[in-house]
Amino acid sequence: MDEPKRGGKSAGSAGELSPGARRVQASLTAAGLDCNVVEMAQTTRSAQDAARAVGCTVGQIAKSLLFQGAESGEPLLVITSGANRVDEARLAQTIGEPVRKADAELVRRRTGFAIGGVPPVGHTEPLRIFIDEDLLAHPEIWAAAGTPQAVFKLTPQELQRITGGKVVRVK
Repeated sequence: MDEPKRGGKSAGSAGELSPGARRVQASLTAAGLDCNVVEMAQTTRSAQDAARAVGCTVGQIAKSLLFQGAESGEPLLVITSGANRVDEARLAQTIGEPVRKADAELVRRRTGFAIGGVPPVGHTEPLRIFIDEDLLAHPEIWAAAGTPQAVFKLTPQELQRITGGKVVRVK
């Protein structure tokens, strides 16, 4: 697996990771994943930014989006390909109730991270997780790691293993 095409600091480098990125690195290590969080000099806030920063396609970016059951209030984390938009009607059909996208305050409260840096692991509370089936088409993917500049690389199979997420069609 290649390293990002532009410079950054990683858990294995002399540079110190930010607190959010350290929390994600600790979660990855605890899950038995041998990968390093990398903090980039440039933003990785959007899927396009992240793909440009690490030198991959937008489809290889695993973006984490928080939704909420409209009736139950249950938070739902959808990890989707950066090339896709989540079809909320399809997601509602999958979970059995209407959904709405979570606002910034709810995202921070339920995950412990701000929009633009929400990782698939390391949340402040357990979340019901769904993984976009399109991510499985890639040999490696990149996910946010706690800040708008931090990412890490893994395989779709590793993502499923460490999150316990259910693979579904989201677009």
